[in-house]
Amino acid sequence: MRARRAVRDALRAGDEQALLLARKEVEAAKVSLGERGPPWWSDGAPDVNRRLARNTAYAAWFAGQEEG
Repeated sequence: MRARRAVRDALRAGDEQALLLARKEVEAAKVSLGERGPPWWSDGAPDVNRRLARNTAYAAWFAGQEEG
């Protein structure tokens, strides 16, 4: 969160150099947390990211959901 606050503060101040540094810190944190980069898990399930639910094994479940 410190890095995200630094991004906010740099944006408010209009400081391009601080913004660049803060965004690099955010990226480093996300990579170290496993949010970015190659998957660190292997559960054997197919990767259905970036697909519509109706085009996956979840199609029947999705069809039963109400629009909200």
